[in-house]
Amino acid sequence: MARTIETLARFPLFRAMPESDIRKLDTQCVWRRAREGESVLDYGEGGADVYFVVSGKLRVRVQTISGKEAILRDLGDGEFFGELAAIDGLPRSAAIVALTDATIARMPPGVFRAVVHARAEVCDAVLAILASQVRMLANRVNEFSALDVRGRIRAELLRLARPERAGGPGAVISPPPTHSELAARVSCRREAVTRELNALTRAGALARRKGAIVLTDPAALAESVERMKA
Repeated sequence: MARTIETLARFPLFRAMPESDIRKLDTQCVWRRAREGESVLDYGEGGADVYFVVSGKLRVRVQTISGKEAILRDLGDGEFFGELAAIDGLPRSAAIVALTDATIARMPPGVFRAVVHARAEVCDAVLAILASQVRMLANRVNEFSALDVRGRIRAELLRLARPERAGGPGAVISPPPTHSELAARVSCRREAVTRELNALTRAGALARRKGAIVLTDPAALAESVERMKA
């Protein structure tokens, strides 16, 4: 069956591949839809398929030593997950849940490894993504060792923020995370998030807008995080 929307051609990972090769990959995937709130993968689950997010938003959760869940990151259109199990064959190290209705392509591990081995540009892209994830995790470890809860909350706000469309000095987080979500991202209690956000609002560093949180001076907030590391 011909696919127009459900195709890997939309993924940066395969952008340089010939259209005919991408169509072949499309036929080797299982295409499915996940409903909002549905668990796509669980901790320790077997299987080594790689999942490609065609549309929708998913969340990556990891389990701490104490058994609590922590939010690692969110995934959107054009991203993929499950590549570690496809490479090393070990059980899943994270859980994936759909934040919205999503369309996902599931690729067998043998197909994924074959295209990585056959196409240098795909291999380079996968290596770059893995390197960026290692750097991200190293940065998070550094934050947990060098920053207190206030500093970790500020660092996470900066990580979630995007420049304002109007080109102003501020940065926007939209939709705004709940206090519980922020707490799960930085491994603290929800009450600590509430206190810090209120303090930043009183100081004028944070403003609340319908459907968004605005960091009024991201550069100054970043400087405050660096001072906390000293």
